[in-house]
Amino acid sequence: MKVHHLNCVEILSPTGDRAIGHCVLIEIEDQLILLDAGISSCDIAHPHLHFDELLIQQVGFKFDAIQSAKEQMEHLGLNPLNVTDIVLSHLDCDHSSGLLDFPQAKVHVGVEELESFYKPEERYLNFVLQHRPLIQTYRPTTTTWFGFEARNLALHPDLSLALIPLFGHTLGHCGIAFTVEDQTYFYVGDAYYLRAELTDDAHPIHELTKARAADNTQRLLTLERLKAFVVNHPEICVFGYHDAEEWLTADS
Repeated sequence: MKVHHLNCVEILSPTGDRAIGHCVLIEIEDQLILLDAGISSCDIAHPHLHFDELLIQQVGFKFDAIQSAKEQMEHLGLNPLNVTDIVLSHLDCDHSSGLLDFPQAKVHVGVEELESFYKPEERYLNFVLQHRPLIQTYRPTTTTWFGFEARNLALHPDLSLALIPLFGHTLGHCGIAFTVEDQTYFYVGDAYYLRAELTDDAHPIHELTKARAADNTQRLLTLERLKAFVVNHPEICVFGYHDAEEWLTADS
């Protein structure tokens, strides 16, 4: 079993910080499992196919610097057709556009997120599900993982993986906890944009994460829980989607 850390998004944020899209590819024999999907190869080649210019400028997408998850798999000598499952933290387009490159994959997402997606929400772009993938949703459970609610996914008998509700950024936003061999990882998606949010209350990135939150009160509660978690569990590798430094050091 192998873990590959992929950068599938490039952003120059309004704060001047570089942001990336830290997707994870889990390789188990011939089965490939993707955690978040980044930007698709067709959207990289033709940005205005699905993204309008206002969104591109507001977010700061740098399409000429993005390499899709599909292309990166091919460079690793892996067959994108072997992607059986894609687990999403949420359905914002920079996490889900890449679904288009894997139409055969089953999509796994929290039930609250899919319900939000189908409501009149300006933040979501409907094209990411227009290819009608098979979708499995996960409802609230009484199972816990280090004090967090855990919604377990049975994707492979040797893989422990669960959606961990971290609501606030979106109404159904989840992190993903998984264990490969002796290492446990906690991918927290967009619960923070930069890890500095856990230690620097005055960092300007807080204004951006606040502005992008569907429920900022809930986002702040989630952030406080994560602050305590990283202090109490240094043995667990915690990382988010957009922090470039976390991605650069992920394999070290």
